[in-house]
Amino acid sequence: MLLLAITGAIGRATAEPLPVVEVADGVFAFQGVHAEMNAANRGGIANIGFVIGHDAVAVIDTGGSVEEGRRLLEAIRLRTDLPVKWVVLTHMHPDHVFGTAAFGGQDAAVVAHAHLNVALEARFDHYLAANRAVMGEALLEGVVRVPATVEVADTRTIDLGGRVLDLVAWPVSHTDNDLTVYDRATRTLFSGDLVFLGHTPSLDGSLVGWLRTLDRLAAVPALRVVPGHGPVPSPWPAAIEPERHYFEVLAADVRAAIAAGTPLSAAVGTIGRSEAGKWELFDDFNARNATAAFAELEWE
Repeated sequence: MLLLAITGAIGRATAEPLPVVEVADGVFAFQGVHAEMNAANRGGIANIGFVIGHDAVAVIDTGGSVEEGRRLLEAIRLRTDLPVKWVVLTHMHPDHVFGTAAFGGQDAAVVAHAHLNVALEARFDHYLAANRAVMGEALLEGVVRVPATVEVADTRTIDLGGRVLDLVAWPVSHTDNDLTVYDRATRTLFSGDLVFLGHTPSLDGSLVGWLRTLDRLAAVPALRVVPGHGPVPSPWPAAIEPERHYFEVLAADVRAAIAAGTPLSAAVGTIGRSEAGKWELFDDFNARNATAAFAELEWE
């Protein structure tokens, strides 16, 4: 087993346990708030969780601060003394990985998509600087870049003892390093940010690729999903339909603007606007999505 590698690893300090819900037998999740990371929400905006087997525990994402990671570990310790052997990161965004250093004393393997280490190395300093400005130095104390020690290029299974988790690395979609976790025992899917509900999706990869991934993802025989953002849990596969519709509208609007010869500067304010009343944080994310989609589809 490869060990969690952390420069200046942080010892576990007692913290108030994160309020998690048991979404299925032995499967627990915390529901983040719909907001961008800031001092008020202390970085707790993403859905994160853990799965308990007979022999070990797997963590799925670690939250937006070391404090949140510690609180997740305390929530685990309220329910089991089994070792945390696996820390699975669904992608490189800070609300999902900034808490990883909290697990530095657990002798845990850090598992992620084969592209995560390169992406995280390229962006980590920017993520830290940008969030320091809105969260403050104290909340980001101890946040360090923790590389994956186990990389998944296609698929992999993790055995927690009588409980097998299926990990799948996806083509470029939300990002270029999206990984999902499926618990066979309870048919529960942790989708990471491949699924948004309520919170406007954030396009940091490929619109066309994400739509293709949703088609494949719908075939996962899950009963429920823990989305990256949204209600925990949510029914499967119905949970992906609002997001799919938003992307189809986005693509249609972009293609119509391109066909009409409308420049991005004039089109960005109208692309996707019919979806505005259906999503929170729409004005924070839709223009970015429209810009990214325009750049992608302009040359298709």
